[in-house]
Amino acid sequence: MKFFHLRILLFGALFGILLTKSQVISWFKIRDMFHFREPDLYLIIGSAVATAMLFLFLIRKFAIKDADGRVLAVPIKNPDRGKLLGGFIFGVGWFITGSCPGPIYAQIGTGEIMALVTLAGALLGAYAFSKVRPRLIKHSQGSSPGN
Repeated sequence: MKFFHLRILLFGALFGILLTKSQVISWFKIRDMFHFREPDLYLIIGSAVATAMLFLFLIRKFAIKDADGRVLAVPIKNPDRGKLLGGFIFGVGWFITGSCPGPIYAQIGTGEIMALVTLAGALLGAYAFSKVRPRLIKHSQGSSPGN
């Protein structure tokens, strides 16, 4: 079990180094992306989306199993107003703070003190969502059958 935690720690450190070296944690680079002056981040995001699509296809096609031998179930989720609104809120937060959840810790690690405010906002948002989620689920089940 200790080796498992060490692997997670090393993977996280490697991910943080990768984010830092590629400058995707730079507020200036993110701002330039949102102003359509910096294509690098769009290419990085696009390659991540393409990779995720490939792996989701492979997981479903070959019924890939997890470490416990259970077949991974990856449900298909259809877009709805809640997901669109959530994506919009996420994008606005990303634009304002210059960070999405992954880079927050890398920004903190590089000494960007304002990233602590971003982390606090992310934690507060996750907490608020956990409180309203039961009502959102009840509302979505009642308003659109079969969803």
